[in-house]
Amino acid sequence: QVQLVESGGGLVQPGGSLRLSCAASGSFSFSLYTLRWYRQAPGKQRELVATITSNGGTNYVDSVKGRFTISRDNAKTTVYLQMNSLKLEDTAIYYCNAQRFAEYWGQGTQVTVSS
Repeated sequence: QVQLVESGGGLVQPGGSLRLSCAASGSFSFSLYTLRWYRQAPGKQRELVATITSNGGTNYVDSVKGRFTISRDNAKTTVYLQMNSLKLEDTAIYYCNAQRFAEYWGQGTQVTVSS
């Protein structure tokens, strides 16, 4: 049974930083999976925020480019999202996703940006 568990969310002031982690466990080849971070704000659709492929290639939604960085540690079966210069509009539940032939989701972690 594959499990993804996010952590690192919380309350932060505008301009602050947070680092989200998503630890994977279970029997699957983590290093071969494409990993993504999504977010969903209240009343809005889930949005793809960042992607990292098995080869380490990355992609970001325009609204977070230059502020967020996705990375992975295959030895620790963990994917990270470093979020800097946070804005009010970054407030959302953040979910990690692992996809290859199968697809797995974490339960989400709340990020609240507020003064």
